[in-house]
Amino acid sequence: MKIVLLLVDFVAVFAISLSLISDPCYAADNNTNLGSQCSIDDKSAADNEFQINRRNLLDVLAANAPLQNGFYTTETGKKPEKDYGLIQCRGDISADDCRNCTNNITRIASTACQKSKNVWIWFRWCFLRYSNASFFGSVEYSSAASTNDTDLDVPSMVSKGLDFMGELAQNASKQPLMFQTAVLDVGQSGKRYGMAQCTRDISKADCRNCLDHQLESFKSVLANKRGWEIHGSSCFMWYQDYQFYFNISTPASEGAGKPSSHKGAAIGLITSMLALVMVL
Repeated sequence: MKIVLLLVDFVAVFAISLSLISDPCYAADNNTNLGSQCSIDDKSAADNEFQINRRNLLDVLAANAPLQNGFYTTETGKKPEKDYGLIQCRGDISADDCRNCTNNITRIASTACQKSKNVWIWFRWCFLRYSNASFFGSVEYSSAASTNDTDLDVPSMVSKGLDFMGELAQNASKQPLMFQTAVLDVGQSGKRYGMAQCTRDISKADCRNCLDHQLESFKSVLANKRGWEIHGSSCFMWYQDYQFYFNISTPASEGAGKPSSHKGAAIGLITSMLALVMVL
């Protein structure tokens, strides 16, 4: 079994550590640290003022995201040492799981990329980004795709799957939270499940463009696969032949304090060689 990770538009000056994993044997996935992207080392990142600002930034992000429907942006400090941060949970998870994910991802962020001022961290259930330059409202098309290169779908599903995800991209961008799940019933070939989401600092038009760009960039490699994921800076897409997402309909802030409803969720780890293909 081989998982192929493909990267689009990530600049070579960044150190990228991504290890996306999945297992179609389970009805829903579990939270996982997928990886991080760090800018080149900056000596000033070791300054006490930057470290204090970053710690305050991470604390504020972790505390507020579960209370704000799973999304929050903030800034700390004063120029030229000002820091900007964004955190977002996946739209199908509960407030408790959002809180756990944001706590974990900010804890990792406090030790990862210590010498970097521009950092991206992906967990399966949440995403964190911080920088010393404001990026709020600016769509970015950098993305990484992960797929099992040997798990091929039937030929008749190639166009159907792409059309299905294209329609999902259109619908997701129109939603208030720019998040959507969908199911495609293909008869004897079973069902296909899709999910799309954008960070809520960008416009609905930029959300649609971002999702369309991901699909167009990777379709030649992913179209014949039974499952894949695309993780970016501004948007995300998932496609599988099993229901990997949770049926959480309550916004994160409304579900605060309620126990998680993830029944039968399990984590599946695949040990495999990871091949990287750069597409610039």
